[in-house]
Amino acid sequence: MTARGTETGASGAAAASVMHVRCPDRLPEELYRQVLEELSELSPVVQAQPPSAALVELKGALRYHGAEPRRLGELLRIRTLSRLGVDVRVGIGPTITVAATASGLIDGPGGVLAVAPGEVADWLGPLPVEALHGIGPKQSAALREYGIHCVGLLAGVERATVERLLGGRAGRLAADRARGIDPRPVTSRALPASAGVGHTFPRQTLDGAEVRAALLDLVVRLGLVLRRRGQAARALTLTLRFAGGASWERTRRLSAASAHEEDLRALAYRLIDAAGLQRGRLTGLALRGEDLVAAGRVAEQISLDRAREARLRAEEVSDRIRDKFGSGAVRPAATFRKVS
Repeated sequence: MTARGTETGASGAAAASVMHVRCPDRLPEELYRQVLEELSELSPVVQAQPPSAALVELKGALRYHGAEPRRLGELLRIRTLSRLGVDVRVGIGPTITVAATASGLIDGPGGVLAVAPGEVADWLGPLPVEALHGIGPKQSAALREYGIHCVGLLAGVERATVERLLGGRAGRLAADRARGIDPRPVTSRALPASAGVGHTFPRQTLDGAEVRAALLDLVVRLGLVLRRRGQAARALTLTLRFAGGASWERTRRLSAASAHEEDLRALAYRLIDAAGLQRGRLTGLALRGEDLVAAGRVAEQISLDRAREARLRAEEVSDRIRDKFGSGAVRPAATFRKVS
């Protein structure tokens, strides 16, 4: 099945509120973590399903971004491909079962398949029973032996019969999900102990200003991810990748846990200065917040620095603008030098 998907109008888009994302099999853990970071830029409610999948609650994201669900799925693919080199399969629907079933039906390494709430029954009906998310090989074999070879037939069988075929709880779940019934919410899971962002230069560079602009952009992105997740970093790790495959990496601790751009920027600049770049041709760099802690556990001391307080208030306003218009709506002027 191709990933053409179903277009959803603005009036019904909010109901198609669950996104299921499948990454390539055997994706390295660090890349998987970075995909989760990309998801957190779309929505604050992300449920990791290691080692290579995740759920996203889109209700708030649809309001913030003012976009249809399918458009958000396409935006995610563009970001993971351009930033991480990872293509993802994105299924979107009104329930976890529909979204996960959709992502599992996408041919190829990536794509987007969106199912509108009013079309769930017609879309599920002709699918083979084994395509329904949650139906395993033994269950599908038992159903086919009884003559139930598609989801529509499963939806038409009495629940008691399905319970006898598959067992009590499994039968109830299969019968409900075949009818599009799945009340499970997407719930945020414990977040990883680190958060990372990265940049790959379109060509090898010796331009110190370009490198510094790219680093500043990473600081802004990392700070936004941390604040959206309600976390703060106690340390930063900077990784530089050079032409020929060599790399350089250093970790330094912040004086106090923070997710504020000015704190992260000051340490990130000290790290890049410590690298002592001279004639090394860079191909990319990555910035990772380490030893994360819940922002609520960070003691906020009363500051007599009015300039800093003003900058923090401006940061809050910028975050609200980014939530409404996208993460690139407000950027430091220096980052516009960076080749995107």
